[in-house]
Amino acid sequence: MTALKLFHSPASPYVRKVLVSAHEKGVENQIELLPSAAGPVKRDQAIVSHNPSGKVPTAILPDGQSLFDSRVICAYVDTLSDTPRLVPASHEERFRALTLEALADSILDAALLCRYETVLRPEEKRWTDWYNGQMEKVDSGLDDLSRNWLTALQGPISAGTIAVACALGYLDFRFSDKDWRTGRDALASWYGEFAKRDSMKATWPQG
Repeated sequence: MTALKLFHSPASPYVRKVLVSAHEKGVENQIELLPSAAGPVKRDQAIVSHNPSGKVPTAILPDGQSLFDSRVICAYVDTLSDTPRLVPASHEERFRALTLEALADSILDAALLCRYETVLRPEEKRWTDWYNGQMEKVDSGLDDLSRNWLTALQGPISAGTIAVACALGYLDFRFSDKDWRTGRDALASWYGEFAKRDSMKATWPQG
């Protein structure tokens, strides 16, 4: 049974969040992957008809309803089976997990802007201060993870821990020359173990 159709890109860390969540829930076979040509300049009109931003991931439910962005789709995937619970039910744990997910997404948002600046923008129009400003946000987020979130990361898997793992994986994928591990040994150790999960190995980005 197909629970949702998903416009995806195999390189997108936001799509990866959804796919890792699906693997952890054991429902990956309920997702039909749809190809896309999403981009920050030229939008894929097939996606735009379901999501005006034209971004991936965008999901289509069996009744035709659209879901976006990754946080919403991950929350929906969490309803497709009972365990493990990725968005905790208890008030305190729920909002801790969602805040951790938001922090990870803020790292991804800034990293993606750096990627666009160096790959998509014409060289003569690139703005070094802009790039550095975005990378400072990445580093601030990593430092916050190291200082304030290690206990949460070492707890049960959640939407937040998945998002952090996908953010760190994206840094390794697109910014392999960035040494984010130095000075953040505990965070690096946590990621090294989390990356061994079958869900992470099955969804390593491509492209």
